[in-house]
Amino acid sequence: MLYAATIDPRVKAVAELLTLGCQRAPQSWRWFGCPSCGYLVAVLRASDPTNPFARVDLVPPSFSYEQFPQADLIATRTRSVSVCLPARNESATVAAIVGALAGLQSEGLIDQLVVVDDSEDATAALAEAAGAEVYDQSLLMPQFGPVLGKGDAMWRALSVLRGDVVVFLDADTEDFPPHFVSGLLGPMLTSGDPASFVKASYRRPLRVGEMLFPTGGGRVTDLTARPLLRRFFPALAGMRQPLAGEIAADAGLLRAMPFRTGYGVDVGLLIDALLAVGPEGLAQVDLGARLNRHQPLAALHDMACEVSDTILDRSSRMLTEGVVERPPMASALTSDLVAAS
Repeated sequence: MLYAATIDPRVKAVAELLTLGCQRAPQSWRWFGCPSCGYLVAVLRASDPTNPFARVDLVPPSFSYEQFPQADLIATRTRSVSVCLPARNESATVAAIVGALAGLQSEGLIDQLVVVDDSEDATAALAEAAGAEVYDQSLLMPQFGPVLGKGDAMWRALSVLRGDVVVFLDADTEDFPPHFVSGLLGPMLTSGDPASFVKASYRRPLRVGEMLFPTGGGRVTDLTARPLLRRFFPALAGMRQPLAGEIAADAGLLRAMPFRTGYGVDVGLLIDALLAVGPEGLAQVDLGARLNRHQPLAALHDMACEVSDTILDRSSRMLTEGVVERPPMASALTSDLVAAS
């Protein structure tokens, strides 16, 4: 089944002229066909109470990291936690980040600390010396060929992550604060009705030469991702950082979802989590501010294109030609077991 969450009345008016009259569709769905490509698209009626994507009153809850003291999480948690950093040439920041996370491991907040590396510099050696398990990305799930980007590295990492809850963090954060982890874990470990997928929210300072502005980072987020999400997935319109690389999620949920191999992975997982568990299964946590190196404007073109492709793909389930996507890890591992038997 192909899904589209847009309910733009102009789109609907044109599409109604092309109704295919699918008899198997639920009454709450309308099926439309594109006369040029033949794709089927199912559009939920705006008034349908089962439509979690078009209702703006159903939005993921928001928290602050200050609501989740680290000591309380350590004292009450019952689920194991793995933290993973996909890394490529992050020798300037990885040792400090891993050192801070190793402290959380020794204090009992996390159980496993992993770096999956594809670097030409000393990232792997620095991470290992600071206390992380380090894996070469290319040696994880090698039957799927070369590693094709950050999303591919995250997907392969699932094969070695043992925790009930998985936390992914970016490896280029400057002055990394440990509350990034406790904040992300809070809605998953303390609530009576825990979230299944938690996204980071933060202010993005922008460094230009020697000057540091308090805001201005996250240009692809504000100019591409958020406008498209507002149009196609209004329930996610309030997510301040939909492209944030910092997430916490149920390991089983992550293993049941496909991963975009490149820049689209973060927003793709967010949308797929919405589709899987609904807005009430998501949460965002304000972590304060995050400072990292910024790419020049010209280098953001490819990122914006892939983010756009991912959102549009998820809205219609029309896979873009040439985009490589890894299957759910659960099915990949099952296939390996069958092949080996």
